[in-house]
Amino acid sequence: MDDQRLTDPREQAPDVEPDRSLRPRRLDDFVGQDAIKDNLRVFIAAARQRGEVLDHVLLHGPPGLGKTTLSQILAHEMGLEIRLTSGPAFSNAAELIALLSEQVERRAVFIDEIHRLGKVIEEHLYPAMEDWRVELIIDKGPNARHFNLQLEPFTLIGATTRAGLITPALRSRFGIVCHLDFYPAAQLAVIVKRSAAILGIGLDDTGAMEIARRSRGTPRAANRLLRRVRDFAQVEGRTVIDGPVADRGLTRLGVDALGLEPLDRRYLQVVIEHFAGGPVGIQNLAVSLGEESDTLEDMVEPFLIQAGLLKRTPRGREATARAWTHLGLEPPAAQGAQGALL
Repeated sequence: MDDQRLTDPREQAPDVEPDRSLRPRRLDDFVGQDAIKDNLRVFIAAARQRGEVLDHVLLHGPPGLGKTTLSQILAHEMGLEIRLTSGPAFSNAAELIALLSEQVERRAVFIDEIHRLGKVIEEHLYPAMEDWRVELIIDKGPNARHFNLQLEPFTLIGATTRAGLITPALRSRFGIVCHLDFYPAAQLAVIVKRSAAILGIGLDDTGAMEIARRSRGTPRAANRLLRRVRDFAQVEGRTVIDGPVADRGLTRLGVDALGLEPLDRRYLQVVIEHFAGGPVGIQNLAVSLGEESDTLEDMVEPFLIQAGLLKRTPRGREATARAWTHLGLEPPAAQGAQGALL
C-alpha cells in the first residue's frame, strides 16, 4: 500500500483541500442499505420513463446513517437541482413559500429534521406537495388578500431521526418512505477503506475492521474515528494504520471494544449504580447526566438498544445483563438467568 501514505500537510500545495468530501454521489457508490437502494433504482427509473419528478421521499433513522448523502444522490440521479435546509431554520411560513416558489425547473428540496417544522408552516406544505401550489396571504384583517401561487413540480425529501413525531397528515403525503438501519461492521469496513483512499490514508484490512466494529454502526462515526486515528498514526510516524495502531488510537479516544464512548458508559453506569439497573425514567437520567433528554434519546439510546445493552420498557429504561458484564459488574441473579436463557 505504498500509494496510500499518511502525508505531512506541510508537504501539500496550499490550494489542495486535504479533507475532501467523503459523500458518494451515485447509488452504486453508496455502501449498504441494499433493499432501499434496489427500490429507489426502480422508482428513479420509472419517474424518468414518465418524464416526471421523483415522488416525495421520507428518510428516517438514527443520526449518521447517510440520510443527507442519500438525498443528494437522489437529486443527482434524477438530474435535479437540490436546496438543502432544515426544519428549525423556518421561523414563519413566508420563508417556506419563498423557498418553494423559486422558479427552478426539476429541483429537489431537502428538509432535515422535518419533524421540527412548526404546525402552521407544515400546513403550507400540504397543498405544495399534493397540488404544486401554496396560498400566499398579503396584509392582515379585512384588508387581507389571498392568492394561490402555482409552483414548479419538485421533489420534497424529508429526513428525521424521530419519525414518531411526524404528524400522520404529513407522513401520508410522502410516496416513498425509507427506514435506514445501522450498518454491520463488514460494510463499515468498506466505507472506511473508501474514505481512506479519498483522504490518502494508508489503511490495511485489520485497521479498517478495527475502526469499523467500534463505529456504533454508523458511517459518520466511522469517518470521524478514521480521521482521529490518522492523527495519532501520523504523530507516531506510522505510514499505514493497522489493527494495533487503530486500537491504540481508539482507546485513547475513549472508544471501547463495543464502540461505546464515555457518555454511553456514563449512561449505563448511572442506570446500574444509581438506579440498580432500572427501570428509570428518561428525565431522571437526563438530570443525573447533565444532558438533554433529546440528546440521550437520539444519540445514545439507539445504539445501546441495538447493541443489546439497554431495554426500553413501559416503566422506563433497564440495563441488560450484557451491560452489567461489559462494565465488569456481576448482574443480578434474575437478569443473569434471563440473559442465559437468551
